[in-house]
Amino acid sequence: MSKVGIVMGSDSDMPVMAKAADVLKQLGISFEMKIISAHREPDVFFEYAKTAEEKGFKVIIAGAGMAAHLPGMCAAIFPMPVIGIPMHTSSLGGRDSLYSIVQMPSGIPVATVAINGGANAALLAAKILAVSDEELLKKLKDYSKDLKEQVQAKDEKLQQCGYENYGK
Repeated sequence: MSKVGIVMGSDSDMPVMAKAADVLKQLGISFEMKIISAHREPDVFFEYAKTAEEKGFKVIIAGAGMAAHLPGMCAAIFPMPVIGIPMHTSSLGGRDSLYSIVQMPSGIPVATVAINGGANAALLAAKILAVSDEELLKKLKDYSKDLKEQVQAKDEKLQQCGYENYGK
């Protein structure tokens, strides 16, 4: 089975990256999660990125804040898709992370989701894998159907109780 690598630069990224792990788990996709600082332990990072393909990873989800080099450096070494998650930062609200990840040089693409977009990163990874996995494609279709039903249930509740009493 295809594996997804989930890597983050700091344990402060865990709440967002856990959302990615939760979605992958829900869809039955195996993954490995690591905390690796590209700046503080470059030797460990290079080993991770260089061996990801032989470990069976088909996609890497990399979350990073501030300078946010982790996703781009993964993409420079790992030959398959990398999805970057810019992390919200206290100083610039995550715009620094977003710009660092999305402004990659030509030839080193990183798919980028919203700031703190852990769940969407996992769904994008699943969609990439589903190109060659009919069972996973069915799970994604069921996931979308569930989302639709959740919205319809909320609208039904609104229609029954009115906006004044919604949520009370």
